[in-house]
Amino acid sequence: MKVERFISEREGDWRELDELLRVGGRRRRRRPAREVLRLGALYRGAAADLALARRGQPGDPIVARLESLVTRARQAVYAEEPRRGSLRSFFGRTYWVAVRERPLALLVAAALLLVPAALTIAWSMSDTGAAVGLVPGQFRGAVEPVGDTGMTTAETAAFSSAVMTNNIQVTFLAFAAGILFGLGTAVVLAYNGAVLGAVAGGAIANGNGIEFAEFVTAHGVIELSCIAVAAAAGMRMGYALVAPGPRPRSRALAQEARAAIVIVLGTVPWVILAGIIEGFVTRAGFGLVPGIVLGFGVGATYWALVFVRGRPQQPRRRSAARAALTAARAPSR
Repeated sequence: MKVERFISEREGDWRELDELLRVGGRRRRRRPAREVLRLGALYRGAAADLALARRGQPGDPIVARLESLVTRARQAVYAEEPRRGSLRSFFGRTYWVAVRERPLALLVAAALLLVPAALTIAWSMSDTGAAVGLVPGQFRGAVEPVGDTGMTTAETAAFSSAVMTNNIQVTFLAFAAGILFGLGTAVVLAYNGAVLGAVAGGAIANGNGIEFAEFVTAHGVIELSCIAVAAAAGMRMGYALVAPGPRPRSRALAQEARAAIVIVLGTVPWVILAGIIEGFVTRAGFGLVPGIVLGFGVGATYWALVFVRGRPQQPRRRSAARAALTAARAPSR
């Protein structure tokens, strides 16, 4: 499929659909029957174009443009009010769809966080003295030798609290830095991944590895997941500025910012959950194995919801609006 030819052939209908949506939304009035029928026809055509674009050009900006257009048209055709949806609908589906719809951004965010972490773990284990210079003061207790006893109870509590506070700050900073054309988010992720690796590697090298795992894993898995998801939301805004496609940059940024804010708002309860785990489970000292089970269990639950609840919804087969539009298009006898 040649994108240029595809756009030139279908651009007229897309513009007409966009104009109908903008005018209808601005006037806040009931549409006449003829306009409803035309809106339905254009919506079906745009939905078919979106399916074709996803299959033939999955990485092209035209896909994002059509996704936005089809979403707005679906809301108009089925009289949905996206901003007035219930909390149950938001947390049951809307949030998960927003997280899943940009898998490449998620993968890039995870790689920018975990690859530097893995590299600095190896570096810190082999040259702890040099790696300590990268570690902020509040984390130094984990990488300083303390004999055979490992970190003290006070040190582990302070360290765990510092990790949680830092990760919450990083979560929101990674999102906000996306406005710097995505580069800010990349820097935040890479730096904090390197710090994480330096702390982990230094803790292992100095005999604090078990304590580090015990006081980080239970709440750390979901916290790292939240960081990656918030960073992916920030990257969406940055990419809209770098490659807006046929849209004006202001419109591209506005569209991606709306989806990004949905992601951040939906991620907040999971950040709070991580804090609850840190406060009532990690500090209770249940041990390494329960911490690993809990941490990876919560993380697996989160990503299972992304995969299951975030799947694209199939068109409603028994929709009254669809039935009316189909009947109206049927040839009269």
